[in-house]
Amino acid sequence: MVKKELYITVPSVFRCPISLDVMKSPVSLCTGVTYDRSSIQKWLESGHDTCPTTMQVLPSKDFIPNLTLHRLINLWIQSSTLRPGSNSPRLLLATPPAISEVQAKLLMEKVERERCDDSLSKVAEFVSCCEENRKFVARFDGFVEVIAGVLKRKCVEIKALETAVRILDLILSENGVTEGLNKLILKSNQESKFLSAIVLILQHGSLNSKIKSVRVLDSLALDSESKRRISDSQDLISILLQLLKTNNNGSLNDAVTSILTTISITRSIRSRLIENGIVEILSNSLTEKSLKLLATLSTCSEGRSAISSEPKCAAAIVEKLLKVSKRGTEDAVTVLWSTCCLNKEEKVKEAVVKGNGVTKILVIMQREGEGNVKMMCRDLVKALRAVCKDWCLGSYETKTTHIRPC
Repeated sequence: MVKKELYITVPSVFRCPISLDVMKSPVSLCTGVTYDRSSIQKWLESGHDTCPTTMQVLPSKDFIPNLTLHRLINLWIQSSTLRPGSNSPRLLLATPPAISEVQAKLLMEKVERERCDDSLSKVAEFVSCCEENRKFVARFDGFVEVIAGVLKRKCVEIKALETAVRILDLILSENGVTEGLNKLILKSNQESKFLSAIVLILQHGSLNSKIKSVRVLDSLALDSESKRRISDSQDLISILLQLLKTNNNGSLNDAVTSILTTISITRSIRSRLIENGIVEILSNSLTEKSLKLLATLSTCSEGRSAISSEPKCAAAIVEKLLKVSKRGTEDAVTVLWSTCCLNKEEKVKEAVVKGNGVTKILVIMQREGEGNVKMMCRDLVKALRAVCKDWCLGSYETKTTHIRPC
């Protein structure tokens, strides 16, 4: 007698493109492609900055839950799972491990003790499992305080610090977590201990831990006071600049550039970054995050002078025009406008013209609606006219042909 086996055909849209398993928590990247949360988190945390399916460079690594697809998957699972006694195949979802409130309290008590590595690892495993677990711990009274407390202790092993940062990074998006952390750390005059722990991770931690620690720090800079407290840490700024100089990982560099942009709210911090050669560092490997920081630095005269004095900077910015997002384009145009129109630097104008920047600026001007970017492009064209000996920009008119229906 031949045993009959029944197979269920899984719709391709229900499978994660990375793991090829049915998705338990589908989330979508900015490219529109949906993945299982755990799979795409591993991909991004391993240092990748591209969409695995399209291989597009991600302007943002944020993702959002695909609730519609989640409901469809659950409906399909329910329709494929029959009651006991039926002859159809039974399909079950793997359920995430759950803990009771009593167990959660016991774990937190263990974490509060001096040696907490094992307990922290268990908490990290539970939190990383699924979104439901993250929501559970974020709502749990005292949880965030206990984990943050690990980063404020003295003589804690680097492994425990890394695990605590990993946990905080996983729950940052949950409601009220960043605000709570901000109050616990930056608004309680205990930032020095916390920032010292972050510096230790940046010096001796793994690559992923460094990225997560900078990301956690960036999330805490919610207001001017918080940004000032972070920027006051001399050791932190020094290690961040050192990482930008010596590190080649795109994800870490983007995270570091982002936090430096966030805290550059005062002239003093911008001046310090400029004195430490930030413009040269950014010019060596220009990204959209770098353009944002350069645009911030160009708001002060020292920044405009440093950008103008760096030979590679203007050429690198022109190279990025038409290759970046709308926001990146705005930042690039802002830097060029600041140096060419406010500072009127002739060598910057020459670099822009030499890199075919005029043509690119004209293209941007045509496609932009009325606004600041278009205004800056007009000013740039006027400023560059004298440099373009072979261009007739005085009477520039669009050559666009409008096709009308017959």
